[in-house]
Amino acid sequence: MAKFRPGPKLPSLIIVFLLAGPVLAGLAGTVLPAFGYLPVLGARTLTFAPFAQLLSMPGLLHSTALSFWTGLVASLVSLAIVLCFAAAWSGTHTFQRVSRFLSPLLSVPHAAAAIGLAFLIAPSGFLARLLSPWATGWERPPDLLLVNDPYGIAMTLGLVAKEVPFLFLMTLAALNRPEIKSYTKVATSLGYGRMSGFFKVILPQIYPLIRLPMLAVIAYSTSVVDVAVILGPTTPAPLAARLVVWMNDPDLSLRLAASAGALLQLGVSAGAILVYLLFEASVTTLSSTRLALGHRIKADGAGRMAALGTMVFIVSAMCLSLLVLMIWSLTKSWWYPAPLPQNWSVSALSMALTQTPQILGTTILLGVLAALISTSLTLWLLETKTHAAEPVDHQLRTLIFVPLLLPQIAFLFGLKMLFLMIGLDGSFTAVLLAHLVFVLPYAFLALSDPWQRQDPRYARVAASMGASRARIFFRVQLPMLTRPVLVTLAVALAVSVGQYLPTLMIGAGRVVTVTTESVALASGGNRQITAVYALLQLLIPFAGFAVAAAIPAVLFRNRTALRLDA
Repeated sequence: MAKFRPGPKLPSLIIVFLLAGPVLAGLAGTVLPAFGYLPVLGARTLTFAPFAQLLSMPGLLHSTALSFWTGLVASLVSLAIVLCFAAAWSGTHTFQRVSRFLSPLLSVPHAAAAIGLAFLIAPSGFLARLLSPWATGWERPPDLLLVNDPYGIAMTLGLVAKEVPFLFLMTLAALNRPEIKSYTKVATSLGYGRMSGFFKVILPQIYPLIRLPMLAVIAYSTSVVDVAVILGPTTPAPLAARLVVWMNDPDLSLRLAASAGALLQLGVSAGAILVYLLFEASVTTLSSTRLALGHRIKADGAGRMAALGTMVFIVSAMCLSLLVLMIWSLTKSWWYPAPLPQNWSVSALSMALTQTPQILGTTILLGVLAALISTSLTLWLLETKTHAAEPVDHQLRTLIFVPLLLPQIAFLFGLKMLFLMIGLDGSFTAVLLAHLVFVLPYAFLALSDPWQRQDPRYARVAASMGASRARIFFRVQLPMLTRPVLVTLAVALAVSVGQYLPTLMIGAGRVVTVTTESVALASGGNRQITAVYALLQLLIPFAGFAVAAAIPAVLFRNRTALRLDA
């Protein structure tokens, strides 16, 4: 009997099925109810009534504008901060030191970061306690709406604090190319200042590599739910947060209006991306004219210090937020305006650990399985393409990132209806499949560049000695990629742990993770329990990255060329 040999197209087909299938089915399951067709509710006639019902919702225009401007502004500010810092300090020891702080912050889930920021800047938060009453005169928390403010400023700051580490790492990966150093030397030899040379010479080379991640940031920021629930306004809330409420409302007729709202959210995110692309085109046109003038602009000391100060401020705010979470998780009583708790206790932490082993186990199992499956599929795809001497084509690469460019709410409701019809709604398997849709693109993003940069001569030598394809992969290629593979697994685990909306909607309340639980607790009054769950959100990804760092350190302790400090 002939052995089964998977064709070179098989991994591509599996990835297409896992990504395009849920997205297309989800979009179809959202579009049809938006036009009044949802047989399970007795709606079998195509109509515009759901849109009419949506437009009659109070505060809809404000919610839409809020989602649009907070997401777009947060994305633009994040990109500006990252590019200015890279322009001012790339290639220096300061850049390397800040990179060591920013890289771990990428693993912090959005919900945990938002809860920590809320505890930090609230009227009774840590900053107010440090300054009261000696600097502010506040004996009681001031009547200031710093969190959940009507303009979404706190929400915008929370998004900036989380998107800066992501965009920074994407920029760092783009800068980590041999030719970039040559371009920098050329710019310096021509008399350009550090920042001027970056924006005129380096940025045009690396921008195509960070453009797609930037579009993904815009799509996410304009449709975020967990950060909006924790930090965003409530009267009215941003559009995506209101849609989740309507989809879970006991009044089933709101499901049709919610589907129409999901299409509106898709339009909001698409509109924000279009505005950004127009802004990008205008900047390109204007910069082309300025490039021809040849201004060197050597005096950039003030700009460099401003860029450094802004980045240090963001890193400090994030670290301080995480510290506040740790303090609250160990607090028994902490009365305003005391800067530190009057009584310490581990009761909240021990109670959460003893009462929620199932929630913790579900979160870890979901994350580990999603990480293993997505990383294995990525390795299979890359190895197959390399063996066939074919690059990953542009269409497949674009398809992999499509789930990140669409608002989650736009297709998750339809995907939920699909799982409901086939009997998977609310199951662990359905939630795992939903997580894979969002985890797989990050796994590909983290692993594709290290794979492409490995030296192909090792595999050729092994093949010339008669080694099989499988033996070359497991004995040559995979060991050399130990560190990137482990980092990819850690990134995928962190992405899975941070998935709030897919778990909430597809899990239907029957699959509960520490993320869904922490967001639910964030609106309550028990800060100790909320801090514990937010801290658990942090500890799982941190544990993944710690393991990813520890294993190579042990395996390569006697191999200088494979150590990071080599």
